[in-house]
Amino acid sequence: MTSLYFDIRDDQWPIVYHEKYNVSFGGFEKFHVFDAQKWHNIIQFLLDANFITKDSIVKPVEAKDFDLKTVHTKRYLKSLKWSARVAVIAEVPILVCIPNILVQRAYLKPMRLQTGGSVLAGKLALERGWAINVGGGFHHCSGDKGGGFCPYADITMLIKYLMAYKSVQNVMIVDLDAHQGNGYERDFIGVPEVYIMDMYNKHIYPRDSHAKQAIRRKVELGYLVEDTEYLIKMKKNLKAALKDFTPDILVYNAGTDILESDPLGHLSVTDVGIVHRDQFVFYVCKELNIPIVMLTSGGYLKKTARIIADSIMNLSAQGLISGPPTPIIQSK
Repeated sequence: MTSLYFDIRDDQWPIVYHEKYNVSFGGFEKFHVFDAQKWHNIIQFLLDANFITKDSIVKPVEAKDFDLKTVHTKRYLKSLKWSARVAVIAEVPILVCIPNILVQRAYLKPMRLQTGGSVLAGKLALERGWAINVGGGFHHCSGDKGGGFCPYADITMLIKYLMAYKSVQNVMIVDLDAHQGNGYERDFIGVPEVYIMDMYNKHIYPRDSHAKQAIRRKVELGYLVEDTEYLIKMKKNLKAALKDFTPDILVYNAGTDILESDPLGHLSVTDVGIVHRDQFVFYVCKELNIPIVMLTSGGYLKKTARIIADSIMNLSAQGLISGPPTPIIQSK
């Protein structure tokens, strides 16, 4: 049994996060488009709202070589020991000049923790009906190639571990990040047990025609799609996907780079639209009694952390997720 799986206490939420998810390169991360403190900020908003406590969230463990080799080739993992290779994946050119031991500590270790978080969240979703990894969703990474800020194939690993350790047979991936999820798609080409619905801006990275062979329900969008069009297409296609295929669990890649003015997504969905989107995905899963695991994936504006936190709290307000049971105090 993998060390990435462990039992959590009854008084914990199935919300997975570690303070070491966040990336720091001595200030160089401020020059990158990605908000390297996004994950911390999501949790801080939830703490400030008294929605969770530090003790009620779940800390994952880091995915080690043993775990990573269940998905990644030895050649690929070896390539990450070269800072120049990691610089290309992370799109941070300055990494070329930094010793790999520091790159491992400052960037790859946080990504391995997030990968461990995704795997654990899959297990918790089966047990609790839902789980959220406040991180992960590295959908551009496959078993033998990283890219687009994604150094590890956490989605592929999450699914393979569920199939190996939890007797899960059929999995649906619903990818609503603005970009095509070409990494796990390459890993699951020709695998009928994994149904992929991917809704993305067709004009932007990665435009991977080979990976598209794996998509069973493809929803390609143009530039600057707004709430109404986005939500109509999403709802129609998700309902159709769940008529086509009955999964044992749904992996929801909930990227917020669909937000208007996001520098990489080039769509025009509002914060209200994102909250509505997440609510509908969780609603459908609850109606059909399908466990759901949510990964936060892309989203490059500082305000996306607030939107994700608001969305999680809205899911609770709508009765779509619930926290630990309130302890019964015995009267004397």
